[in-house]
Amino acid sequence: MSDLTVRGPLFGGQGTPSPFTSDGTGSQRVSDAHGRYAEAARRKQVFYAASQAATAWSVALTTTYTGLVVYNPVNSPVNLEILQVGFALSVAPVAIAHIGLFSGFLAAGITVHTTALVPSSTFIGAPPGYGKADAAATLVGTPVWVDALGSGFTAGALYATTPAKVDLAGLFVIPPGGYFGIGALTAVTGFGSVQWEEVPIIAST
Repeated sequence: MSDLTVRGPLFGGQGTPSPFTSDGTGSQRVSDAHGRYAEAARRKQVFYAASQAATAWSVALTTTYTGLVVYNPVNSPVNLEILQVGFALSVAPVAIAHIGLFSGFLAAGITVHTTALVPSSTFIGAPPGYGKADAAATLVGTPVWVDALGSGFTAGALYATTPAKVDLAGLFVIPPGGYFGIGALTAVTGFGSVQWEEVPIIAST
């Protein structure tokens, strides 16, 4: 075992040099010591927006949108890195209802926020960040499907597959002027949620 290795957890101040740590057998720790998002959450950089009431989702990629969309304002100094997305139906659909994820971008940004939601920090009680969210908005640019969230079913044909929870692990990055939301191919009613990390934009050198 290296003389730079310490068995067990080691607590130090930010920026303080410290040795590697190991488990009880002396093996160097290379896996997560805590939850995947715990470090960013403790730094108060993780936020969420969620439906506060059952919402009627608009159909397909209409720009007169209802549901849940997260938006990064044009003057924001951060990128929104999408971590997780969730959706649960509250009413059985009458037709096959594919639930998916969409995104869009326009430098001018979303200007009509019909029904704003209040994003919150996952560090309970901490102030909100820069990201905004709407339960209804007029989308700008051309929204496009980017991924699937839930498969379709009807009450009489297939069993329910929701709630759906997908870990995107920062795969989609929303820059200022961009947006990201949950969409439905046909009309549905339900609850949605999106969690994201806000990462400062660093100018290229």
